[in-house]
Formats: sequence, structure tokens, C-alpha cells
Amino acid sequence: MRILVMGASGYIGSQLVPRLVERGHDVRAAARNRDSLESRGWAGVECVAADVLRPETLEGALAEVEVAYYLVHSMGSGRDFPRLDRQAARNFRRAAEQAGVRRIIYLGGLQPPGERSAHLDSRAETGEILRDGPIPVTELRAGIIVGAGSAAFEVIRDLALHLPLMITPRWVSSRTQPIALEDLLEYLVRVADVAETAGQTYDVGGPETLTYAEMLRGFARVNGKRVRIIPVPVLTPRLSSYWLDLVTAVPANVARPLIDGLKHDLLADDTAIRELIPLDLRTYATAIQDALGAERAATVPSRWTEGALAYRGSRPEVAFYSRRITSTATSSASVAAAWVAITSVGGDAGWPAYDLLWRLRAIADRVVGGPGMRRGRRHPTDVRPGDTIDWWRVVGVEPGRRLTLLAEMRVPGAAVLELEVEPGSTGRSTITATGYFHPAGVWGLLYWIALLPAHRLVFDGLAAGIARQAEGRDGS
Repeated sequence: MRILVMGASGYIGSQLVPRLVERGHDVRAAARNRDSLESRGWAGVECVAADVLRPETLEGALAEVEVAYYLVHSMGSGRDFPRLDRQAARNFRRAAEQAGVRRIIYLGGLQPPGERSAHLDSRAETGEILRDGPIPVTELRAGIIVGAGSAAFEVIRDLALHLPLMITPRWVSSRTQPIALEDLLEYLVRVADVAETAGQTYDVGGPETLTYAEMLRGFARVNGKRVRIIPVPVLTPRLSSYWLDLVTAVPANVARPLIDGLKHDLLADDTAIRELIPLDLRTYATAIQDALGAERAATVPSRWTEGALAYRGSRPEVAFYSRRITSTATSSASVAAAWVAITSVGGDAGWPAYDLLWRLRAIADRVVGGPGMRRGRRHPTDVRPGDTIDWWRVVGVEPGRRLTLLAEMRVPGAAVLELEVEPGSTGRSTITATGYFHPAGVWGLLYWIALLPAHRLVFDGLAAGIARQAEGRDGS
């Protein structure tokens, strides 16, 4: 079939696309940023830019599509995400009708009886809006997804690996049926081939009913650790969401609406879907092992990608999600001159701004056993993957565009520096310096917070300094 995956750059979409290709489908992947899709290197996949909040971008994405997967949500957009979800679903439904799409497949969330959180209510409402039209909609409702990158899974990882003693809110006694990422993807792929699922809504869940406390202990046990959990009645889900901001690296705008929904039991009645699609569902422990194994087996991307194990120092205990800082400067120099300035940083030439601060940081690194700046660099301007630049290792080079460096200094986590140049207007160029830090536990988060003012100063200076050096090279 000709299939569109709307939201293909997201957590589920990026995993679903290659599986649909493996089953022989003609797949078109759509997201707001086409570059983020093309960087994944999917063979035989058409990548397009489309935004569900901009209806004029949807016509081309939906052209000649038979089945459309709708995997979009706005939970990370702040408090206004329910309104954005409503508008997005209406835009997509109308565009799909005009394009003649035969089916929509939507991934929603398990719904508790009675009162629902804003997050769960929005997921249900999105399904209702998609169904408010002539196209049959198949909705799968899942709870906790056990896979690297799932927000709930990453909260569990950060807590279980870094907090041997936890004082927790009452929601740790709430029950759910965590489903392995691989099992959920198999359901999503196979419902497209089962005609009886058109126009139906199904709960999907794993084979075990567990409390959140049991999931925390289970994750720790699989990783050879133990945790002690002390639930207290005074920590509400709202208060605990603020606390999680301090002890996990999961973005706050994602974690808060997620945690608000954990006060409910989220149980799946999956009898109907299992009659149509019988699967040998993975246990929670097996799903954890599969998730960690998939991280280790993944190929190294040519540039930084959120969660890639290679960019977390190949340490699964380091947080999947990163904290980041970005600075941009515009230069009158050509892209070629800016690229030479980027590839010349470090070594004997030093750093283009606040070089003294870089050297003081290197001294501190040497004191605790790190490489500092003693390694220098192989060549003044040439860079190759595997080279060292002071305490950095070159892990990605896209000539004329992007240099990716992985820190080998002693830090409580993993740090990545990317320097990029893009052409601007009338021969100008834009230089961007981005730092990504994947913290390892509470100490990593405190390290990031403590150095954030210094990082802001240094990164602003780094982008501006590269721009000045590029202009000097053009002038000479």
C-alpha cells in the first residue's frame, strides 16, 4: 500500500517507518523538518515537509495515499497543547478527506474510568475529531511503552539507576500494563492489513499488570541494582512533576502532563485485538532487555541524534534526553571561509573566544585525571572522524556544513559540541554552536545547572568568534 506516516520524526514514527518498508509498503514520511527525516538514511522512503498546523502543507503529503498513520501530538508545546491537538486533528482530517485517503490509523492513550488528566483527555479527543468524518479510523490505545526514548520509560530509567532511595507520591501504587515497543509496532503494522480493524478502537497492553513501583524495581533488577521506595501522601502528581524536573533529564514540558495522568489505573482490555492479531507478548523484563540491547546494536549516526548511545559515551545509564544550549552568529564571510574557521578551533591556535576559560577548564580536567588540552590536534585545519581536538573526539564531519565533537573530559554525563555553517542572504553565512549534555543522574543535572551561566557566555562568544575569524580569512 501507499502509506503516509505523519509525525515520522517522532518517537513511534521513526521506529515505524523502517518496519513498514520491510513489509513491502510504499512509504512517505512527513514531519515539519525534512532534514531530520533525510538524516536517518531510510532507503526507499520519500521524505516530505508537512505541518498539521499549516493546512496548505498537507495536500502534497497526502496525495495518492491509501493509509495514513497519524502520530502527532503537541504535549511538548506547553499548557496550550490541547487546543493545538484539536486544530491539528481537524486540519489533517479535512486534508485526508480531500485527498481520498481510505483509512487513518491513530495511536492514542489508554483511558481510565472517571476523571482524566489533560494529557489523556487530549489523546481521546484527537481520536474523536479524526473519526468525525467519512474516513474509517483505527485507534490503538496504549499506556506505558517500554522502549528507549519513551518519556515514561526514560523517567523510570533515570530514577531507577540514580536514586537508590526514593520518597515517592501515592501514584507509584497505580497500575498499568506496560507494552514492549516491538509489540506495539507489530500491532501498528498489522492493523493496516486486517480489514476488520477499520473504524474500530482497541486497547493494547503487555501481558503483566504492574504498579509503577514494581516497574521501578523491575528496571533496577534487570540492571543489577536495588531501589528502596517510600511512598508518602503529601506528594501530589503535580508536585512530583516539579521534583522530577530536578532528578531526571526528561524535558519538563513532556514529563509534567505525563505525570499528571499517573494517578489513574491505566488498564487495557485487549481481548478484541488479540483475537484478530495474536501476538506472543513480551514480559516487562524482556522488553527492558530488548530496549537496552537495541541501543547497543544501533549504528552510529553521522551527527548528534537525541538518545543515540554513541553520543552518550556508550553508557546506557546516562540520560537519553539532553540539556542543550545554542548560540548563533551572522557573518559577512563566505560559507567556505566559515567552514575553515570551524575546522581550525582548538590546538595551538586556541579557541576563538574566552580561550583563557577553555584553558582553565582543561586544567581542572587534568587535575581529575582527564586529558585536558595536552592532546592538541593532528592538523591545523584538516579534520577527520577519529581525530582529537584537545579533549574532544571528532565523531562526525559533513564537509562545508557541520562538525560534531564528543567530549572525552571527565564530566558527570556525556557532552557533544556541534559547529554548523549555513548560507545566509547575499553571500553571508550563519554560524551555529550547539552544546548537548546528557546528564548522569542528579550530579549531572546539578553540574549542568551550575555551569549554565558560564556556558551561555562561552557559547555566545564561540559562535561570534568563529564569525570574526571567518571574516578575517575572507579579507586576507
